[in-house]
Amino acid sequence: MLAALALLQATLALTLLRRLSGGRSRRPPEEPMPQPGGPGGGQGLTIVVAALNEAHRIGPCLRGLRAQGAPVREILIVDSGSTDGTRELVQAAAAEDPRIRLLTDPPLPSGWIGKAWALQHGTEQASEPWVLGMDADTEAEPGCAAAVLAAAQREGFDVVSFAPRFDGQTAAERWLQPALLVTLVYRSGAVGDPRVKPERVIANGQCFLAKRETILAQGGYAPVKDSFAEDVSLVRHLAKRGVPVGFLDGSRLYRVRSYASVAQMWREWGRSLDLKDATSKLQQALDTLFVVLAQGLWLPAAVALWWAWPSLEPSLWRALLAVSTGVLVGVRWLLMLGIAPSYARRGITWWLSPLADPLAALRLVISTLRRPKRWRTRSYSSAPAT
Repeated sequence: MLAALALLQATLALTLLRRLSGGRSRRPPEEPMPQPGGPGGGQGLTIVVAALNEAHRIGPCLRGLRAQGAPVREILIVDSGSTDGTRELVQAAAAEDPRIRLLTDPPLPSGWIGKAWALQHGTEQASEPWVLGMDADTEAEPGCAAAVLAAAQREGFDVVSFAPRFDGQTAAERWLQPALLVTLVYRSGAVGDPRVKPERVIANGQCFLAKRETILAQGGYAPVKDSFAEDVSLVRHLAKRGVPVGFLDGSRLYRVRSYASVAQMWREWGRSLDLKDATSKLQQALDTLFVVLAQGLWLPAAVALWWAWPSLEPSLWRALLAVSTGVLVGVRWLLMLGIAPSYARRGITWWLSPLADPLAALRLVISTLRRPKRWRTRSYSSAPAT
């Protein structure tokens, strides 16, 4: 039994180290490129925001978008029938910035998820060669748009998304959310790792830049129309077809406040955290098992080893178990240093978030076993799996 446990822990530790090894060559965080005035020369960019009843948070989003100079030439807010004052806020902003246009997407077709349909409509309506999709819960720093376009051109990406900086979280959210975030790192590797395989490419729809002609030539969002994680599903679909895609650190480019409470975070983010729409069933099962064993059980494993240590006879297996368990514990806490710049506020609960790993692993298991039937204010009782 000791030998089996030692070999299991060693396998988990080696797998984790291999997935994270690309972090040594990852790109540094992108820096904003503020530019005065309106649109400048070179390639233009259309910003598309999908909105549905976002009155309580679209204000900072619009403020950030209006602060963008070149190369932003139009800002399309695709509303899906808001009834809470969202449309009025957008119209007021449009009166002050002629680049802003309020669009209403056509009725949702059968089999489509609302956000994917809104992004499809916005991409089709865009007039510029690059389309930057941003969520209504984001607030872009001045120069964000110029920076993401420069990064895409520098790296040769046709599609690239950017990790955010999280802001405005409660103490409870700062305890749970990093543990949920780390489940993505355990499955896909370090942000900005250029060696990630197409089936493990990650993406973030909160800041998602793409060449318009590339997206439309591949069918737009239709190939991932029923995905609750349309961003990851789309980039993996494109990567498998040879499209240059990437994921970079945008923690200095924009901030997000996605959820109003830790309970909403558990419900809303947890529904798409599994990424099963973008993952084969076998890979999904293996990834979930890996997260449960390597992240969810590192603390119980360490405590059990400490408790049983005096009764274990000295042997190669005992040493291997101790070393591999130590690697899992050490890497988990070192990851906190790696993700620290992605948080505007931290505090004691944030530093204790590794203790929430069992909950994060449990949420991943629940999400893996259940298909969402409701997203935001829409129900999808018959939505098929991609």
